[in-house]
Amino acid sequence: MDNSIRIDTEYITLGQFLKVAELIQSGGMAKWFLSEYEVFVNGEQDQRRGRKLRSGDVIDIPSFGQFTVL
Repeated sequence: MDNSIRIDTEYITLGQFLKVAELIQSGGMAKWFLSEYEVFVNGEQDQRRGRKLRSGDVIDIPSFGQFTVL
């Protein structure tokens, strides 16, 4: 399942992405989510909330799906 997340800025952080993708309800949950679930950005595991995501990046979260930043 591929979900597209459209951004209007140069980048968003991984923490912001999780909220926009409706995987968490508040920014404060990002740290918890990243400690509980494996998150892959462009095929590499990354748990940093501040990771900058730009257009074209692919985020894969097993059991939640694959997302593309547009």
